[in-house]
Amino acid sequence: MKLSRLLQGLAADGSGMDSRGAASAGADPEITGLYYRAQEVTPGGLFVAVEGYSADGHDFIDQAVARGAVAVVCQRPVATPAAVVVRDSRRALAALAAEFYGRPSRVMTLVGITGTNGKTTTSYLIERILQAAGHSVGVIGTINYRYGGRSFDNPVTTPESLDLQRILGEMRSAGTTHVVMEASSHALALQRIHACHLDVAVFTNLSRDHLDFHADMSDYWASKRLLFTRYLPAGESDITVRAVINSDDAYGRQLAAELKLPHWTTGNGAGCDLWTAAPRFRLDGLEADLHTPRGTVAIRSPLAGRHNLENIRNAAGAALALGLPLEVVAAGIRSLVSVPGRLERVADAHGGRSIFVDYAHTPDALEKALATLRELTTGRIICVFGCGGGRDRTKRPLMGAIAGRLADLSVVTSDNPRNEPPDQIIAEILAGIADQGLQRYDPARVSDCRQGRGYTVEPDRRRAITLGIRTAGPQDTVLIAGKGHETYQLIAGVKHPFDDRQVAAAALAAAEAAVQ
Repeated sequence: MKLSRLLQGLAADGSGMDSRGAASAGADPEITGLYYRAQEVTPGGLFVAVEGYSADGHDFIDQAVARGAVAVVCQRPVATPAAVVVRDSRRALAALAAEFYGRPSRVMTLVGITGTNGKTTTSYLIERILQAAGHSVGVIGTINYRYGGRSFDNPVTTPESLDLQRILGEMRSAGTTHVVMEASSHALALQRIHACHLDVAVFTNLSRDHLDFHADMSDYWASKRLLFTRYLPAGESDITVRAVINSDDAYGRQLAAELKLPHWTTGNGAGCDLWTAAPRFRLDGLEADLHTPRGTVAIRSPLAGRHNLENIRNAAGAALALGLPLEVVAAGIRSLVSVPGRLERVADAHGGRSIFVDYAHTPDALEKALATLRELTTGRIICVFGCGGGRDRTKRPLMGAIAGRLADLSVVTSDNPRNEPPDQIIAEILAGIADQGLQRYDPARVSDCRQGRGYTVEPDRRRAITLGIRTAGPQDTVLIAGKGHETYQLIAGVKHPFDDRQVAAAALAAAEAAVQ
């Protein structure tokens, strides 16, 4: 693709290309690829210098040119041939990427989902409903991105704009008709989904998270709102209902009151556009009557818990907004047996023990997971959890307090310490547990915690999981929280293979073998 064509698309996007920028490019070379990492540039490439948080792409322009870049897009004048100066190189990267890959989102139906919790489960539900309708579906989210029967690792929930447009282009080439995309607050704030043509957007909820990135909750909320106030209106669509909003959430009610685009609200009460009645909850699933603007349908799902009923309402709303019939919505919901690492049952244990792995790494998610299991468990709740290093420290005591209040036994351990000392993270969690006035038990004597509630500390996550499962008795439930689907543990900057589900299954097998 010629540089001139890319620049025409950039000008049409309104990305703030200076008038001198296009002229300074001089020649009109053929662009063979786009890059924002200088070390990846190949001859014939266009390098976009993006100002990052830990590094500035402008510092690597010489490296990009030395590797064969024939043009550079940047935010300040540089002494480099074929330099195009723009006001915002992040936005320019997204616009250039969309143009380079043929604006793939315009020829597919795109559903965006944002919120603190529930994005992944909602995306899986919408995927299954669309598949039940016979559509070819692609998904971009926290666990992976997938289409056409293939899945690929995704290091972040929403990829950088260049990678996102490439993935969308691959999906289009593979015959994908519908894409479901999780939109993280980072992606929204950093304009990664700029130039994506959204048809429907879903809001799940908002609670404390990512305050290591956002200045405060107001800043976090402002980023989430962008999906509806900036990116959704930018995409023209013949779909009548453009947004689905969980109005059981206070931020959702605020969004619904402010949003000018046609939208539906979801919730527990009949005052919502989509609402549920007569819910029945079990450890192996739920049932409810779903009332919608298109009629009422009986819902059955293998997913457990009230929070999953919330996810089901949101997914159903998105599917109905896309024009799918109620019976297809119900069939798709019924077909989703589990979501990796989302209140995922590890195994059916003998003696009535239940073991669940969940990604709950925020106070709200941990509270919902424990509240769900408390409602459905006749015995004790044992919670094995930690908090990630290098992330929002303010949620650590909050999560400690929640576990101390809702679990009978809390086993505090390491999550992904990253480059923080595990003992320091654990100490901040324990500050919240201490507020509950619970007794601390030595790991060797934790079996003494049979009456009342208590906690113990085992920094080694493998040993902590084993301890929690070994301590569980008949009718008890063990929740292993924080890492969910992850297959690694980050310790001192090193990624070690680690899967909570595999560790739990092995610990459960060993515990059952010991009593036979």
